[in-house]
Amino acid sequence: MGMPDTLRARYITLSRRMLEVGANLGEPHTEAFGCGLFELRLKGAEGIARVFFCTLVGRRIVMLHSFIKKTPKTPPRERRIAEARLKEIKNADT
Repeated sequence: MGMPDTLRARYITLSRRMLEVGANLGEPHTEAFGCGLFELRLKGAEGIARVFFCTLVGRRIVMLHSFIKKTPKTPPRERRIAEARLKEIKNADT
């Protein structure tokens, strides 16, 4: 992941917590986008980043796409990338 240090550290901390307690960390750390797509919210000294992920059978968590957030709303392009990868994962998992 090509993220600045504080965002990378936050990602590591939250992803380890997800492994321990499950993918739903609740607000402000995670948010459901629907259709099996979720967002991990990272905040650090260098700014804000987001990581889209999904969960699969057997408590597997798959990180689909990450990006540095530069606008208040999630850019549609970033969400489309994550949705396309989610579709690939679902098709491969069947």
